[in-house]
This record gives sequence, C-alpha cells and structure tokens, in this order.
Amino acid sequence: MAESSSAAGSDPRVIVHLGVQKTGTTSLHHFLQKNAAALADRLVIRTPEAGTPMRPLGRAAIAYSLDGERGDEARLMEAVATVCEGLPQDGRTVLISHENLAGAMPGNGGETRLYPALPRIIALLDRAFAPLIPVYAVYSRRMEAWKASVWAQAVRTDGYGGSYDEFLSETRDLPGWDDLLVRLEDAAPGRLHHFELVDERDRMRPGRQLLALAGISAEEHAALEPLTGSSMQRLNAGATEFLRQLNGLPLNPQARAKVANLVASTQNLFDADHRPDGTL
Repeated sequence: MAESSSAAGSDPRVIVHLGVQKTGTTSLHHFLQKNAAALADRLVIRTPEAGTPMRPLGRAAIAYSLDGERGDEARLMEAVATVCEGLPQDGRTVLISHENLAGAMPGNGGETRLYPALPRIIALLDRAFAPLIPVYAVYSRRMEAWKASVWAQAVRTDGYGGSYDEFLSETRDLPGWDDLLVRLEDAAPGRLHHFELVDERDRMRPGRQLLALAGISAEEHAALEPLTGSSMQRLNAGATEFLRQLNGLPLNPQARAKVANLVASTQNLFDADHRPDGTL
C-alpha cells in the first residue's frame, strides 16, 4: 500500500504532481483532459497540452536539472510564474501535473542519478507559489520494471544510444525510491504524498489516489468517463532497437523526431513475426 505524509489542511489549495516519468502520467493526463468538464466545479486542472504554458514549464525544469548547480533558475521561475498568472482565484483546488517537473530521468542528457535536482526544483516552486503553500505528489513503481521502461523511453524520445545492459551499468549506483522520498520529504516537510502505481487498479481510469488527494471520492472517480486505450506504451523490441541504432547517426533533432514518430506508428513492421497482408 502507498504511504503518504499528512499535509496541513484538509483540502490543499495547490497540488503539484511531479510524475515521475514512466509511472502512467501520459494516460493520467488524457484521462484528466477527457473529464475536465466533469471536474471543473471542483478542480482547476493544468497538464502539458500543446500551446499552453505547461509545455515550456516542463522544458525549463529539464534544462535546470541538467545544468546542475548552474541551472537556469530565472528561466524556470519565469515559466512557473506564467502558469500561476493563468490560474483562476475562485477557491477551487488547483492540480498541476507534469512529469518533467521532476527533472531529467536517467538516460536523458547524460543523467544517471535519481532526480538529484528535484529538491531544488521544489524549493523554487515553493517560492513561485508563495504565499500559497503547495503539496506535492509523486508516483513510483517497481524499480526493475521502471528502469526497463525508462531505458526504452530514453531511446525513443531522448536520443539515448546505449543498450539496456549499458544503461544498467551506467545506473548501477541508482538508489531505491526510499532515497528519493527522504530527500523530497526534507524539501517539503509534511507536504509530500507518495503513491504506488500498482495501487491504481483501473488502468482506464488512472489517478484515483491523486484525485482522492484533491477531494474526489472513489465513487466520483469511478463515475468518470474511462479511457479507450493506454498511452505512450513501450515500443516492441525491434522498433526500439531500430531507434537505438538511429540514435548513433548524425541526424538533426527534427529529422530524428519525424523518423521516431514514423517508427512508432508502424512498429509492427519491426516485429520479426509480422506477416504483412498481400505481397511485397
């Protein structure tokens, strides 16, 4: 069962969901967007939809985390301020969700640690939201499965070119989730809520634990419109290996992204057992 810290107040004004990556966040966002109207009288929801200030916020957090102690604090603070400026002041609970607020995951930009910048990011978020006092939510999953998923995602979206064995070697000193949770609790004492992905029983209605934190009952959650499928599922082995080899070529990022999208949409062609209809 997931553990959570108790925050001051029964209905937190601002909830910041930090991901992390590869814990079902994309499906959660689609679910929240699909049910935004049904939840609108209770919640103000902000997810990284195209064209919204949430997109640059995620990019700023990644860049800040990869720059170490020299991270571009001003850029991140400006991105948070832009999101804050667009929030209504009508007493509803605000739910801000972006997995990239955790910073770069292992395999992205040479990162091999477990979100070392996240405590500093939380400190910046606290400053940006003041005088409001946010609470923070984070999901985790079984570490072995998470590493495999992170590696495949890094190959797919971040240009990582190492094999899975190489990734495991590079991240061999990665601590468990308890290490991260202790650091986050130190950064936000009494305001951290930890949820385990395994406790999300309904894959087509994700986010039960997170929405419960926002005051949505189990019955209300069960009545929300379900998804029709999972999002951002892992590519098959052949497609992943093709992209891994592609990552070693000197392509510009735009060209690589187009090829990656094409591979994702036709990944059955990279399945050795695929038998196409008709003749070739």
